[in-house]
This record gives sequence, C-alpha cells and structure tokens, in this order.
Amino acid sequence: MIKKPWAGRFKKGTHKVAEKFSASIDFDQRLYKEDIQGSIAHVTMLAEKGIILKKESDKIIKGLKQIKKEIESGKFPFREEFEDIHLNIEKRLIEKIGDVGGKIHTARSRNDQIALDMRLYLRGKINEIITLIKTISERLVELSDENIDAMIPLYTHIQRGQPVLLSHQLMALYEMLKRDRARYVDCLQRVNVMPLGAGAGAGTTFPIDRKLVAKLLGFPEVTKNSIDTVSDRDFIIEFISASSTLMMHLSRISEEFVLWSTKEFDFVDMGDEFTTGSSIMPQKRNPDMAELIRGKTGRVYGNLVTILTIMKGLPFSYNRDMQEDKEPMFDTVDTVKSCLEVLSEMLQVIVFKHENMKRALDEGFITATDVADYLSRKGMPFRQSHEVTGKIVGYAEEKGRELLNLHISEYQMFSNLFDEDLYDFITLNGSIESRKSYGGTAKKNVVKMIKLAKKEITDW
Repeated sequence: MIKKPWAGRFKKGTHKVAEKFSASIDFDQRLYKEDIQGSIAHVTMLAEKGIILKKESDKIIKGLKQIKKEIESGKFPFREEFEDIHLNIEKRLIEKIGDVGGKIHTARSRNDQIALDMRLYLRGKINEIITLIKTISERLVELSDENIDAMIPLYTHIQRGQPVLLSHQLMALYEMLKRDRARYVDCLQRVNVMPLGAGAGAGTTFPIDRKLVAKLLGFPEVTKNSIDTVSDRDFIIEFISASSTLMMHLSRISEEFVLWSTKEFDFVDMGDEFTTGSSIMPQKRNPDMAELIRGKTGRVYGNLVTILTIMKGLPFSYNRDMQEDKEPMFDTVDTVKSCLEVLSEMLQVIVFKHENMKRALDEGFITATDVADYLSRKGMPFRQSHEVTGKIVGYAEEKGRELLNLHISEYQMFSNLFDEDLYDFITLNGSIESRKSYGGTAKKNVVKMIKLAKKEITDW
C-alpha cells in the first residue's frame, strides 16, 4: 500500500475505488512545467531565507530538472495512487534524492501550489491566444487593403439592405477581434498575481518572502488575502468568459463564410484545403472547418457554465470540488487555440468573388435608402420620404425594373422634389461614397480605418 502524505491521521488506507475516483493525474499532468517552475522558485526562496540549506535547495532543483527531462522524454512513471501532478513529482523527487526531497513542501500547501500552477499556465496560454488574435487581425486588415474597391450587399435579417465596401465588412471583423484582444489583456492582469505563500488558507509560520518568489516567477504583484487566494477561481471564470465571447465572434465569422460559400451567395471560395467533399454527392464542397468552429463554440459555453456551477455554492476556503476546474480550463484553451489556428490559415487561402458580389447588388432596390435620404435633404421629413420611396419601390417592382432604370419623370410622379442629380446618389458608387459619416462605408473612411488599424497592431 502506498503511504499517503496524510497517513499519520488515518488507520486505514484509501479504498481503490475512491483512489481512482479522486485522482486527477490523467489531466493535471499537463501542468508539470508550471509545477516544477514554481517549486524551483519556492525552494530558491526557502534557501535565501535560511529555511532550508543552500545545498539542500541545489539538490532539490537538480532533481526537479532531471524529473522535467524524464517527463518530456516519456520516461516518467505517472502513478494514479499519487493522485495529482504535485505528489507525483514530489514522490519521484524523494525517490531520486532521498528524504531531503520532502523539504520541497515546506511552507506551502497543495492549495496554494495548484493556484500558482494554474496562474502560470493560463498566463502563458493567454499570451499565445493574444498572439493568434493578432495574426488573424493582421490578415483581416491585409484582406481589406487588397479588396478595397470591392462592393458587397450589407445584409440585415439576411436580406439585402445597402451597398457597402467588402473592406468595410472585413474591418468590422477586425473591430470584434480587437475587443477580444483587449478582454484577454485585461484578464491577464488578474491572472498575473502570485498566490504561493497562502498555504492551506491561513498563511504560514515560516519567514517566507513572497515578493521574492513573485520576482523569480515574473509576477508583478502578490495576492493580499490567504483565504481568498486559495478560494479564488475568478481568473479561470474570467478567462473562459472572454473565450466564450471570442468563440461567439469566431462562430459569427464562420457563419458569414458558410453563407457566402453557398451557390445561393457564391461570394467566396474557401479553397480545397479547408473544405471537404460528400461521401455520396460528388459535386459537393462543404465548408466543414468553418462549421466546426461554429459548433465548437458550444463547448466553450458549456465550460463556462461548468466552472460557474462548480463555484456557486462553495464555502470558503478550499474544497475538493475545485479539482473539477481544470478540465474546463484545459478544454477551453485547446478549443480556442485550435479554432484560431484554423481560421488564421483559412484566411490565407480564401478568395472573394468580386463579380458575384457586384451582381448581387444589381437587383433588390438596394439604393432605396439613398432615395429616401435624397428627399430628406430636399426638405421632406424622413418618415414621409420613407413612405414615398416605398411606393416608388412598389412601382418599380411592378414594372420589373431597378431604381436606377426609372426615368426622372417617373420619380416626379411621386414627388416634385426629384431632379436629375438624384442619379448621382443612387448609383452603387454614389451610395457608398455618400456615407462619409465617421465609421461609415465611404472609401476615404475605410482607407483611414485600415491605416489606423495597421498602426494599432504595430503597438500591440
């Protein structure tokens, strides 16, 4: 029977069923780097403060580095009976260097140790996600620049509404991702706080130096309340929340491309690399990667509900329920990173079909709002001009003609405010260029926004 760290209090060993049920090593072993990194900083501080001898610290650190190599080479003997990554590493350390390895746990608890491991882990993964968001943002700005003159219908209710520049729509995606990046950067501030030294929840009797550990691990500050430190999983909740918003955006981007890739729209070619065929219909090319991003969004939403549910009824301070926080965190990291990586590569091969987009603008009375605006600029109240324009659209529909094809005399049947200059505003280019309000689709505006975005990304 394996002797547990708490064996002194118990007469009987843990039941095999309970042991298997409570073990987390199957999933928390991925924290080995962070666990070893934190332990090295911890024993360095213990030696610095004279709590253990320098030669003991050196021996422990050497053993930890050897264990890291064992894990990375696949030779480390992970054992379920040691429950988690902390005990697996500690027991292996004692096997390698003797009883002095047990001093690694001086002045700390697994409660503050796991909080440190997860903060170190999330800090690294958030930075990786931020880098991926930057890569996609750069590509969206690049695509906007490359397609600066292409026009596309703006859809509301999936109905053609007004003409806009394709680059304007792509820059809308950039704005979404810019907010996502800002959320992660903000979240990182609360992740990047050093928890070690809280012990089991009351602190420690040893004269430790928490600020030294924070400095060694690159944390700008330390947690201020030992009870809150081991109780807190807000940083995981906030990370998954920010990830849920990001995934919602990725899902909407994917949905746009799924729609645009259908023959009904036929605005984009997503390339053979990111589409698949049908097992029965030879003509099909399915946008599976975009659909999978859309589908995987639900996983992250589920992870958010999971962690919120775990935490909602827990008393202070640490409770074993909190072992269940890791799998939703890990799954969120994996899902978000894989979706960002796929979208990043997909945007490298996507091709926009300008002629098909333009063709979609040639019907559907898409400049009707410009007719109403024209009348309003001539002095007619907008509600009235809206009604008049609606009647004109009805008339044109009956005649089977588009607004640009109606003669000025036909317009004047509905209002004497119409004049020949109307046609300057109801062409596609005229409609787009007239929308010069800040943030509007006029080319001059979009060019400025692209230039500003390039500068913003440089500063990220």
